[in-house]
Amino acid sequence: MNILAILIPVSLILGGIGLYAFFWSIKNNQYDDPKGNAARILSDRYDDEPADE
Repeated sequence: MNILAILIPVSLILGGIGLYAFFWSIKNNQYDDPKGNAARILSDRYDDEPADE
């Protein structure tokens, strides 16, 4: 039972760190891609082709 006194706070701290990282990523627009997938799925160009210049 003494191990629970260690594991519960450690798991709460790790969960808090993960939650903080998630909210940080949302705040810094890590998930914003307004034209990305919507335009990419309709394109005939592949990512591995060189760009036409």
